Amino acid sequence: MTESKEKSGSSPVKFIEEVRNEMRKVSWPTKKELTSYTGVVGLAVVIVCALIWVCDTIFARLFRALLR
Repeated sequence: MTESKEKSGSSPVKFIEEVRNEMRKVSWPTKKELTSYTGVVGLAVVIVCALIWVCDTIFARLFRALLR
């Protein structure tokens, strides 16, 4: 059983080596790009939160009016 695992390349050491090799290939963003992306994500979160709040308010008033 252990021989087949080692032959297939599933040893933990080999896995770590492969992960390190793949991480070297990653194209990391610059500080400017990272700041820009963070701003875009923050803005998107604010917009989605506002949209959910508006929908929640509308539905709450609608159900309150229907249940009176």
